[in-house]
Amino acid sequence: MTQKPIITAAEAAKLVKDGMTVHVGGFLGCGSPEGIIAALAAQGTKNLTLVCNDTAVLDQKNGRENGVSVLVKNKQFSRMIVSHIGTNPETQRQMNSGEAQVDLVPQGTLAERIRAAGCGLGGVLTPTGVGTEVEEGKRKLEVGGRTYLLEEALPGDIALIKAKKADKAGNLVYSKTARNFNPLMAMACKTVVAEVEEIVEIGDIDPDAVHTPSIFVDYLVKA
Repeated sequence: MTQKPIITAAEAAKLVKDGMTVHVGGFLGCGSPEGIIAALAAQGTKNLTLVCNDTAVLDQKNGRENGVSVLVKNKQFSRMIVSHIGTNPETQRQMNSGEAQVDLVPQGTLAERIRAAGCGLGGVLTPTGVGTEVEEGKRKLEVGGRTYLLEEALPGDIALIKAKKADKAGNLVYSKTARNFNPLMAMACKTVVAEVEEIVEIGDIDPDAVHTPSIFVDYLVKA
């Protein structure tokens, strides 16, 4: 089994180019690749489209920030496709001022759109959002007497994800709820970089314990 390149966070950030669609794992910062995010903030890459569950926590008054919030604060995203922004007032400000486009997507729909991209599907049918602002501009279909929205797949150029453990081949194991969107994003993007807390030899992870197989991973970063 071929070993995957082990690179630095700064080298991982260099893979992210202006204008890319970037999937970032995490739920309010839990399960986010903090080292790569910090390197990307230092690099200053701009005009990115973010796909993430949320825009993390930004509480400048109390000095709290995590996950992608530093990238939001740096205005590195021109568009954010997320399920909520309630813990990041800077995201709200940028949306209201028109500085960035924010697409609010129901959380389950967001997960399914990412999953669809990873499974080679054009999209999914869901009743969530029918009769609300969510349906604006979307195709509606009736199946079995019920109305559904066609939600298109959401692929990305690069996924920046976080795992608890990897072997040198790139097989990944996540820790509890820090798994969240990470496995789906690993399947949905052209390039996948996994920041991991521990790297072990090939064969040291029981195949039954692998959450993301090595075939989906291109680079490893030691956290």
